[in-house]
Order: sequence, then structure tokens, then C-alpha cells
Amino acid sequence: MRRLGSWFSFFLIVTLAAPSLQAQLNNADKQLARDIFQQLIDINTTESVGSMTAAAEAMAKRLRDAGFPASDVAVLGPDSRHGNMVARYRGTGAHKPILLIGHLDVVEARRSDWTTDPFKFVEKDGYFYGRGTQDMKSDDAIWVADFIRLKREGYRPDRDLILALTSDEEGGNANGVDWLIKNHRDLINAEYVLNSDGGGVNTVKGKPLFVSMDGSEKLYGDYQLKVTNPGGHSSLPVPDNAIYHVADALARLEKYKFPFELNAVTRGYFQRMATIEHGQRAADMKAVLKTPPDRGAIARLSEDTIFNATLRTTCVATRLEAGHANNALPQTATANVNCRILPGHSREEVRQQLVKIFADPKVEVRYVANDGTVTDRAPEKLGYSPVQLRPDVMQTLDKVAAQMWPGAPVIPTMSTGASDGIYTNAAGLPTYGISGTAIDMDDVRAHGRDERLGVQSYYNGVQFYYVLLKALTGGK
Repeated sequence: MRRLGSWFSFFLIVTLAAPSLQAQLNNADKQLARDIFQQLIDINTTESVGSMTAAAEAMAKRLRDAGFPASDVAVLGPDSRHGNMVARYRGTGAHKPILLIGHLDVVEARRSDWTTDPFKFVEKDGYFYGRGTQDMKSDDAIWVADFIRLKREGYRPDRDLILALTSDEEGGNANGVDWLIKNHRDLINAEYVLNSDGGGVNTVKGKPLFVSMDGSEKLYGDYQLKVTNPGGHSSLPVPDNAIYHVADALARLEKYKFPFELNAVTRGYFQRMATIEHGQRAADMKAVLKTPPDRGAIARLSEDTIFNATLRTTCVATRLEAGHANNALPQTATANVNCRILPGHSREEVRQQLVKIFADPKVEVRYVANDGTVTDRAPEKLGYSPVQLRPDVMQTLDKVAAQMWPGAPVIPTMSTGASDGIYTNAAGLPTYGISGTAIDMDDVRAHGRDERLGVQSYYNGVQFYYVLLKALTGGK
């Protein structure tokens, strides 16, 4: 996941300012960062044919070659393809460690869909192209490059920095963060977590508008709709067609809207936006904050897809399969419904709601786990509440962002997607989604064709995290 839900309609216009700290990134630093980025993009880390271990080993070698002790750099995982790299940058120990997490895996990509090879790093027209340039090998490379740069300078932080580059965030059954927490908690124990698979610099035509910090995210859930019947010859159609049952259920889902709800993060967001917006939209933002909220204002804001996803749980059909022959009635029809669930609600609660929405006893609604296992009931654990916004993290982020992107405020947001923060937060490790790369709000290509990231945006991201890590760990 990369920043889904951070692309709010934010119409404050500010002057584009080149990051004032960019001059500190010299040519050698830029070349190192570029080389690491290219190396990661060129390693296929899809679940189908790729290897997360290959990428983890490549980054581990980079760090060992830079002088990190072999005892502080490990590649470990449940099998030969799903390796995770964990590296520790030793500090003075004056404070508890900070954990940095990022996933190495990427979603599938077909060469026929792209204008370039998705698994070859290409630079053209001011952009870096390749699967993972936005989601999220750019940030993986940034952290490795910054670790090496800080090590070369002899920087001694006031706490350990732990970097975990992991597998299977995008899918599969070997999620690296979950596996590390369950099997090697001692390697990644920290005071809090920075997750660069969230947040970022939001721009319009290159102009920075605001810097988002994901302080909350939705809960991910997949559900299988299944209808079975005896089937038969297609020349003898019957109304009890499995496909029709599934289609009718999905039509009901299309028309249904889950209840409106705000949490601490989204309430704060609309409060701030209402002071900046104008006209009807500003009035609507104020109106949804009232008790009771104005229903007309909710309806108008919900016409915007991002606002709609911010205001409620959403479920959408993503896959459909039926039948076994062109001349036969289907014996089975199935669909996958993907839901993004508001904090404070469970996957089982949503499964039961889907049953009510479909209102058809022939439609079985079952939960699909990350490993593909299908069960009659879903987990009942509630999605985690928004994290407490630590003053030391937020004040430092404010200062660094103000230096690099003057006039673009830091705004806590709720990601309408999901990330590995679900595991770290559940494990009692407060997690903040923070990235320093900028992406235009109309150029979000994560998971899509011709994924790309601006060349300057990448180098700005390198500088951002270099400065932020120093500021969070002593600043010297």
C-alpha cells in the first residue's frame, strides 16, 4: 500500500519552494542512492515468481560493505523466498530504539500493460520508472542509503535505529512484520515505529500542498461470495442461476453506504480543512462535525470518492468467477469483495453486515484470510484506534517539513488503505506513517501501469529522512 487515502482534496495554494536542505546531498550521495534504488527495482519481488530474499540479501550486503558488523545485519524468514532484512544502527542507548519498517514485495505487473519493462529501472523525462518506484522500494532504498551515509560520517545517534525490510505486505502468506513480531520480537523491539509506506508530500503540478502523516488506517478484509446449484443445459435456463444471485448481491452492495463515522484523526482533519476551504465545501466540513451531523453535508462530501472512503467503511467487488462451460448453466459462482474497515470495527462485524445487505440465503459470505484460507467466520478483533501523536515526533516532523517545504503544513491523516502498521500497532508499537517523497495527486500510479516517481522527488526524500533521523536521535 502506498498512501491510499492521503490524497484529500486540499485546495490551499502555496508557492513551490525547492527544499532548502537539498544542497547538502552531494553527487556521491545521489549516485549511491540511485544505485541502491536501481538495484531494488531490478530485483523481481512479486509473489508469483520473485524473491524477497534476493532483495533482502542485496541490501544486507550493501550495509555490511559499508561497515555494519555482520552481527547487526541479518536476513531471516520462514522459507527461502520470503526473507526479511533486519539491521541495527548502534547508538548510545540513552533512549529506546526507533524501528523503521518498509516492505520489499511489489504487486504483479504485466510487461504488455507497460510502456517500459516494469522490472527494469528506467530514467526518462525527469522520472524513475519501474514497479515499486512509488510503492515502496523508493523508501527502502532511501533508508539504506541514509544508513550508509550516516555511518560514513561517523554519526552516533542517542538510540539504536532498527531497519526492517520485509516480505508479503502486498499479499501472500508470509508477512514479514507479523513473522518478526511472533518469532524475533527482540530484534525489532522499539519505542515507536516510522513506516514510510504511508504519509508523504502531496503536490499539485509539482507544488507542495501539505505533508500527510498517517496516524490511523483502515482494517483490510476480503470476503468470498459463493452460490452453488446443480447447473444444467444452457438451452433450459432457470431463474435460479448462480450468476444471477451473485450479481444481484453485488448490485445491492453497490447501492449501499455504510454508516458515517469520524474518529480523532479524521475529525481533526476536517476541523482544520474547514478553516481553509471556502463556500459550500467549508460549510459542509463544519456541518459534519456538529452533533448531530448534517445529513445533507455528509451526502455532498460523500460524492468525492476519497472523502467517502474517509467518512465510512467501504466494500467493493474486485473479482468474479463463474461457470465451467459456455453451453452449461453454472454450478458455482463466486466473487471477492474487498473491504476497508474503519477503526473500532471488526472483520466479522462487516461480514455479518454483508449478509444483511445481500439478503439472500443462497449467497454464502465467508472470510478470506491473507494466505487464501476461507472460513465461515472472520476475526473479531477490532481495528486499532488512532495512535497518540507524540509531541517529540510531531514537533520534529513539523520543523523538518517546514525547512524542506515552506508553507506546506503537516496534517495527520487516516489512510483509507492498509499497511504493515496494522501489525506493529497491534503489538503495542505506536506507528507513524511518514514519507518524504512527493507525488502529484493526479499521478498516483502505485499498483498501476507505468508506475513512476520524480527524480528530484526521490532525492528530496533521501535528504528528508537523513535530516529527520538526525533530528529524532540527537541531531549531531
